[in-house]
This record gives sequence, C-alpha cells and structure tokens, in this order.
Amino acid sequence: MAPKRHPSQSPAPAKTTAPKAVVGHPAPSSPAPAGLNKDDETILLPGNHPAPITLGGTPTKAAYFNRELSWLAFNRRVLEQAQNARHPLLERVRFLAIVSSNLDEFFEIRVAGLIQQVDNNVVESGGIDALGPREQLRRIHSVVASLVDDQYRCWREQLIPALAAEGITFATATALNAGELAWVRTYFEEQVFPVLTPLAIDQSHPFPQLGNKTLNIVVSLDDPSTPELDRHFAILPVPRVLPRIVPIDATDADKRGRRFIFLSDIIKLCAADFFPGYKIEGAHAFRVTRNSDLYIDEEEAENLLKKIEEELRNLRRGAAVRLEIEDGVNDTIFATLCDHLSLSHEYVFRLEGPINHLRLMALADIDRPDLKYPPFAPVNVSPLREPALVFDTLRDRDVLLHHPYDSFQPVVDFVEQAARDPRVLAIKQTLYRTSGDSPFVRALIEASRNGKQVTALVELKARFDEANNIQWARQLEEAGVHVVYGLVGHKTHCKVALVVRRESDGKLRRYAHLGTGNYNPRTAKIYTDLSCFTSRAELTADAATLFNALTGFGRAPEFDHLLVAPFTLHRRMVELIKRETANAAAGRPARILAKMNSLVDQAIIDALYAASRAGVQVDLIIRGVCCLVPGVPGLSDNIRVRSLVGRFLEHVRAYYFLNDGGEAAIYAGSADWMPRNFFRRIEVVFPILDASLRKWMIDELFAMELQDTESARLLAAGGGYLPIPRAEGMPAFSAQNYFLAAASQRARASET
Repeated sequence: MAPKRHPSQSPAPAKTTAPKAVVGHPAPSSPAPAGLNKDDETILLPGNHPAPITLGGTPTKAAYFNRELSWLAFNRRVLEQAQNARHPLLERVRFLAIVSSNLDEFFEIRVAGLIQQVDNNVVESGGIDALGPREQLRRIHSVVASLVDDQYRCWREQLIPALAAEGITFATATALNAGELAWVRTYFEEQVFPVLTPLAIDQSHPFPQLGNKTLNIVVSLDDPSTPELDRHFAILPVPRVLPRIVPIDATDADKRGRRFIFLSDIIKLCAADFFPGYKIEGAHAFRVTRNSDLYIDEEEAENLLKKIEEELRNLRRGAAVRLEIEDGVNDTIFATLCDHLSLSHEYVFRLEGPINHLRLMALADIDRPDLKYPPFAPVNVSPLREPALVFDTLRDRDVLLHHPYDSFQPVVDFVEQAARDPRVLAIKQTLYRTSGDSPFVRALIEASRNGKQVTALVELKARFDEANNIQWARQLEEAGVHVVYGLVGHKTHCKVALVVRRESDGKLRRYAHLGTGNYNPRTAKIYTDLSCFTSRAELTADAATLFNALTGFGRAPEFDHLLVAPFTLHRRMVELIKRETANAAAGRPARILAKMNSLVDQAIIDALYAASRAGVQVDLIIRGVCCLVPGVPGLSDNIRVRSLVGRFLEHVRAYYFLNDGGEAAIYAGSADWMPRNFFRRIEVVFPILDASLRKWMIDELFAMELQDTESARLLAAGGGYLPIPRAEGMPAFSAQNYFLAAASQRARASET
C-alpha cells in the first residue's frame, strides 16, 4: 500500500510497501498462549488464577492487572530491544541505559510509595486489583531481581562481546598494559584525586549523607600496626561532575574503535592513595536510590514556588529505597550499609557489572554512524514552513503534524512569530516540560518586552523537572510575563498555546496550537506526538475558557468541543464507549480504537469490558501500563492490546469511536486513561474536525500501527507480551519505519 497523502503535505510520496489495513473491521485474533513461555513467564494477576474471574459477568478484583507489575512487564519490553540483534549496536546500548533510567524512577516513586504504605500499616490495595502493598513489594522484588539479572547478562554476554568485535573495549584494572596503567594513574592524580574526599566510618565519624543515585566507593581498610582490631571502613562519594566512562588515551588505538575504563575501576585501583599507611582489603562501588516524591499541601503553602524549592532540597535526605552494590562485597560491609540505610535485604541488588547502566548512554556519542540508526532529519514541508504566513494559512485550514516525522519547528515558529507580529495582542501558553535553552521561554519574554500581554502556565510539579521549571518561572516573571501555576491540587499537563490577533479588518481572531506532547524541541525529535493548529472559533473559544479558568476563578467552566479534565473528559470518554456498546447490542457496527501510554482507570476498563461482551471490536495500542486483561472469554474476548516499542518513544494519545449512524468521534490530546489524568490534572483532548485530517488519522496513524509486526507485541491474558503472528514468508512490518520512509519521500518530493 502506498502511503496516503499526508494531510498537511503535498504532493503524495512514492510507493512504500505496507500490509493492507482496514480500520473499520477487527484485526485477526491472536492465538491464546498455551501455558507460560519465556515471553509470558510472569502471571501478573492476583492469586494463581490462569485467567481473571468474573461473577455473573461483573469483573472482580482478579480481572485487572496490577499497575506496578504491568509497568515492569513494559520495561522488560525495553530490555528486549537491547537484546535484539536487529537493532544497531550502539542503539542497543541506549535501550539498556533506558532500562536503568526507568527502574530508577520506578523505585524513587512507585516502590517508595508502597514502602510508605507498609510503614503506615496500610493493608488493603489502593489500586483496582486485589494486591496489598506487602504482596506487591514481594512480587516486585521477584520480578525486578529477574529483570536486573537479565539486564546485566545482556551487558556481559551480548553487548560487551559485540562492542569488542567493533573495536570498542572496556579495560579492567587487572587487564591494563604498562602504558595504559601509567595513563590511568596520571589521569587519577590530575583529574580525580583532587576532587574526592574520603569519609571514615567509625565512632567519631557519623555515617555520611549519601546523595540520591550518586556513585560511591566503599573501601575496607586494614591497619598493619593494629592487626588485632577490626577492619576500618571508609566511603569515597564521587561527584556527578566526573565522567563515569573514561576513554583511555592510547595512541595505537584503532581510530574507529575506542578503549574505555569505568571511573569506578580507576578509583578502586588507586584508592590506597587516600589512605597512606593502610592496606586496602577491598573496594566496591555502590549507589543508593531514595524516595524522590514531593509531598506538598498546596492549600497550606503560602508560596508554592518557595515550598517546592524547599522540598527539592529535602529530597537528598529522602528515605533509602534501594541499594545497588557490586557483587563480592564482604558480609560485614554489606551489613553495615544495610544497617545505616535502614534497608532490608530485598531492596539490595548485588550486580555483576557497572553500577548504573544509565551512564552507558555516553557510548552513543562515539563517532560510529555505522553502529547507529540511519540519520533522520524531521521534514519541514508543511503549509506552516513559512513563519510569516502562519496566520494566513491557519485562517483557511487546520494543520496536523506528526512528530518527529514532521519537524517541530512550525510549533516554535508559531510562538516566535506571534511574539514579533505587531498585530498580535496576547499570547497564553502552558509549559509542563521544556528544553534547557527553551525557544518558547525566549519567545514569551520577547513578546512581553514587545508590549504584548503574555501569560504562562508553568507547572512547578512536573516530576524531575521541578528545578528547571522554577528557573523558567523566575525568568519569565522578571521579563513581565504573568506566571501562574494553575489550579490548586491539579497539575497543568495540557499542551495548549493561544494567540489573540487583530486582523486587517479590525476584528480579533484567535489561533491555537493543541498538542499531545510537551513544548520541548529536544524530546520532539525522539517522541512521537501530534500537533494541531487551528483558528476554528469553536476550538479557540474553548481554549480561551480554559485559560480563564486556570488564571482566574471558575468552579465549573463549560466547554463545547474540547474535553477537559477534571471537568468533562472522564464522563465523555465513558459516554463514547457506552454509545459503541449500545450500537453493538442493537446489531449495528461498533468499533473503538485507542492509543495511549497507560490504561489504569477502572471505570474505563469496566466500560470496555461491557463493550466487549456486547460485541464491540476494540483495539488498544498501549505503550506501557495496562491494567485491562485482554482476550478472556466472556469478559474481554473482543479486546486486543498491543504495545509498540521502537526507535521513537510512542507518546501520542488518540481515540476513535465509529458511532454508526453518525459522524465518527476522533480525538487526540494530552491525557492517558488514568485516574490521575482524569481527576488530578488539567488535560485537554481535542476533536479532529477537518475531513482530510480525520481520514489520515484512520487510514494512516491507526491503521499502520495496527499492522506492525516488528516492533509491536500482543499483551496476553497471563500478563506477558507475545510476538504478533504473521503469515509464513511475510516480512515483518514496522510502522515507525513506514512513517520514516513516507517523511523522507515527502522531503524529496518537495525538492523537485
């Protein structure tokens, strides 16, 4: 099938092969797994039921996957990418690093929360499944232990040999030749020794406050003058400013390859320099993960910005929730660390390899394009590629861009042009996450200095971006921008920019950008997202109502077309599902397609179960957490769930409801189907109203991803992910590669 004409592009690209996709009909059912296998090894359901239980057609607690265990199943999908030899070698290393980053956040937030529940004697499950916090922690430990073991085995047995075959090697202290050893010692003396401070552990030296996720070396010392005394211990905290992977300067090295040594190995090799007169009995790298969730009572906080700054300073003292330490550490040191950190052994992981695989991300900077994905530059051939004409274009038509295949630059241009256009009177924009040198912040500052009324909704509680957003808020305020933080008790997670412009006829007109992703040019290159530009009065009026509610007062703002959480989104989504259910029950065609990051909300899941029992064909494309159990006879046998993990992070949230007898409802927006998105965040889901854009959503976005047999996996009723079956001899099809090829063809066509 040739790629359809992109709704915002012309002319049509040349042919690219793809399987035929018919969105209006159910996809072929996948075979039910026959027992457990490697891809379906973990039963995520409470108890030992081979399938969820229903009582009289009503789902019980056993009819839902546990959220935390479902997330771990997703992270194993990421690990599979590192294990997959079809990916370029350095990209596999990148996936391995992402596994570690994901696990860090999981322990900092999710595991930390469960530990607090146990400490507070919470027994009942707070989720939709039946697992209490203690049982969740027990199962998490079992799954994580297996996952980490496989992660390190992948590094040792697959990636290290493959890297070595390409001339990229890692030296150990015992394998350094004389020249390398001399270089390493010089590097240590000049670059490392002056920066480190040894901290003794004894009666006169309290156990140090170790930073969250920082590298540390624990050293066991023997005093030859007092052999009868116990060994001494010391810790060398390693500041983040030092690179964790050090290239060895060997002049005879292959220029296409590199030889590296881990900083921890350098410090262990030279640790005796810190302790003259002592004998080093052992040195081991470790790091501590701490509770990193912010607990803020907004109603009690007189100044939210200052309160969050205070809490960020307190995070370094958060309770320890995980200890990672090199295997081989002696029992005395192990017990000492666990005792001082107040950690039981199930939160300790002994690792056969480098502490913190996230640092392997540095290998991606090696100049070896042959070991990376082919370079791809997002194309900018949309009707908005001429910034000076952006408002003229949007008066005539809506524009939809699919990032990263379509360039993010038109989104930047939209705000920058508004800042400079003398006819623009006001700009209002939400900022949840943005880049380090944000063009949006610069544009809003410029607009304010140009005399426009500028309002920025800065979300101070964007997890792990709190400090950055505080910095942006202060810069914007200093430039005269009206900075607000949204509604008390709710994160402002929606992605909306609104421009008010006086047209040549003297009338005011609004223009809006509505997106599924953040205003971040950096992540827009690696996240898949949608950007919708419009000047439709029905949408821009709702956007204006949204900003008025966020900056002023309004308990129940009314929206006619936008679905806005926490006001209308949840109710309307349930209504749309129930409408399909009623159509199926009446014998009419019924179909639901939904793409998102996570599905957790019980009311939505129960409505989908009811839709399945009525005969509605449901296809869900869910990258991460999914608490719905698909493929269960009598409950969810008409529901298929697939996860797509590939080169780009799937981040689009989009929804399709057939609505037989009426116009299909097609939406996109910022919200996943989770309670936090429905009730604790400000989210915006917008309708796709233009006919050509609606057709592209159906025939391209949904259809191609439902046909993916390379990067996608089907979620089985047992909780594991299975390869999608394809006909014998049929090559695997990748939706992301399809969109890449289509974008490249559009770019080439624009040059002719």
